[in-house]
Parts: sequence; C-alpha cells; structure tokens
Amino acid sequence: MLRVCLGEAVRQGLLTVNPATRVKLLKSSKESKRRAFKLPEIKRILNACGDNVEWRGLVICGLYLGQRLGDLAKLTWRAVDLENGEIAFTTRKTGRRIVLPLVQPLIDYLSALPASDNPNAYIFPRAASAKRTASLSNQFREILVEAGLVEPLPHGHRSTGKGRSGAREASEISFHSLRHSAVTMLKAAGVSDFMAREIVGHESAAVSREYTHLSTDDKRAAMQRLPDVTNS
Repeated sequence: MLRVCLGEAVRQGLLTVNPATRVKLLKSSKESKRRAFKLPEIKRILNACGDNVEWRGLVICGLYLGQRLGDLAKLTWRAVDLENGEIAFTTRKTGRRIVLPLVQPLIDYLSALPASDNPNAYIFPRAASAKRTASLSNQFREILVEAGLVEPLPHGHRSTGKGRSGAREASEISFHSLRHSAVTMLKAAGVSDFMAREIVGHESAAVSREYTHLSTDDKRAAMQRLPDVTNS
C-alpha cells in the first residue's frame, strides 16, 4: 500500500523516487490460479454474448483497455474522445487517472452505439445499474458457461454471504482474466514491461509479472529473433 501511495507521489512530482520499490514484496501464501484467456477462448466468449451488445462491448473494453469490470461498467460518454481517439477515466481502486488511445475495434464498437447528448450518460447503462460488481461477475460467468469454458453451478447453489472475509476458491477464469490477457498479449507483441504497466495501471513490475502468462509459442517466436552465430 505504501508503494502505491509513494508511486502516486512520484507521478505528481511530490517525490523524485519511490523508496518503497527497494523493499522486497511479501509473497502470498497461496499461488494465484487466475490465468489469461487464449485468443480462441475470447472469440468463443464474444460469440456467446450473442445479441447482448452491452456485454460484447464490456468484453472488448476489458481486453483492449485492460481495466477492471467495475470501472468499465461506470464509464460515461464524457470519458470518450472519438475525435482524438482517446478515453480518460479515474480508477476506483487506486484513484489513478488513466488516459488510453482507442484501438480500432473499440472505435468501431463505440461509433456504432446510439449517440447521447448527455456526457454523463453511461456507455453501459444496464451494467452501471447493477448494485454490486459481484452481480456483473455472475452474469459474465453465465456467458462463460454458454461459451463452454466453465461448468454450470450446481442446482440450488447460492452465495454463502461471507463476502471478502470468507474463504473462497478462486476461479481460474473470470472477467479479470481479460486483464491478464491484455498484459500477456502486449508483452507477447514486444511491448516493454514499463509500457504494459502504464497501459493497464499496475504499480510495479512484480504485479505485472503476476499478470503475464506467456506461452511456449510466445517464447519461441521471441527466441527465433536471436541471430544465428553458427553461420559463417
């Protein structure tokens, strides 16, 4: 937490260096099971969205912006600048101001939506009306079921009501996996760790590594760029 606060102080010019970056991070007692979606899986998810334009948009934003579901659900048209191809918003978890370029798939999606004269109107009104992000996560899980990526919950299953304090089995894939996919695909494309962190909003290289899941093919493609020193 200190690392995050001091990192923000550096960005605001209040400090020149973040001394907390020299402190070794505490290791979690449990290894995260979260993984990135593979490209074919993302295509299956988009197909499973069917006629649900809003969820299709949330998935596209999740991949190409690498942001959390709660932040995407609350995006307003004020954040979007189609003329300059940018989107700007403040994350709820860290309070960090994010300004990102819009890639073509996002521009195409946003341009196809009905125009709104109200800059404070939500881009995803149904998602924005959800009282809790957990309910959106459950809706996304149903899409994963439709895509054949997870099994349906047992009949009669319901939340224990324990909330964050209760012990829960972390799902291997969820909407947050799109954030993992964004980091992984950026790095597989040759983007530097620093740039990937700036795009997604990670505070440290250690966190960024947790979100990077490069495959053997990714590594093979990178290693094939090495020169052949055996050729005379």
